Amino acid sequence: MPGPASRVEEIYRRVRTDILSGRHEPGSRLLTAALCERYEISSGMLREVLPRLAGEGLVVSEPQRGFRVTQVSVDDLRQLTEARVLVESVTLRQSIEHGDVGFESDLVAAHHTLARTAALDDSGAVNDSWLTAHAAFHHRLLAGSPNLRLRAIADSLRDATEVYRCWSGLLGDEPHRDIAGEHRRILEATLAREADLAVTELTEHIEHTTRVLLRLATARAGSATS
Repeated sequence: MPGPASRVEEIYRRVRTDILSGRHEPGSRLLTAALCERYEISSGMLREVLPRLAGEGLVVSEPQRGFRVTQVSVDDLRQLTEARVLVESVTLRQSIEHGDVGFESDLVAAHHTLARTAALDDSGAVNDSWLTAHAAFHHRLLAGSPNLRLRAIADSLRDATEVYRCWSGLLGDEPHRDIAGEHRRILEATLAREADLAVTELTEHIEHTTRVLLRLATARAGSATS
């Protein structure tokens, strides 16, 4: 049987995946009794999991009220995008400068997995396996940087963006966008050590996603008031 530490890690990953995939909707309360029943865990174990997710910006703690999934907003998304571009641009340049052959091999392997993983599942929802592969690719892209703080910040900001992606159903909404091509161009520029091009491609990739999310957010707001 798994020990307490490994069980906490398992539940952490399950709750995290459920938030990123939209099973716990943005802004929703994370009720202790319901979560304990759903994941078959104790309240003590849950108290170890939720602060970790709060540290990643996926949930927020409310005094005397417990935890809530981070709310989504247009202003937050714009600020999140600005922060991602700034942090990931610097970190990618460092990654290209310092990354060795092992970095290249890991990046190519991560891209191979991403390229061969279906973005949507049979129900048309964002595929959990794609989310994992997508996060792994972007993580490996910056893994050549020696600055662990920057890499951790980049991962956290990217996770927050995934909440918006899953909330909006982005992947199913963009049949004409070549996301695979965007990832390939980022990979090729990085492997060629063309830092300016790689940063340009990555910036466009991030900002394109935000433009679509903002369009969908506007459309949702319009339908809600009509």
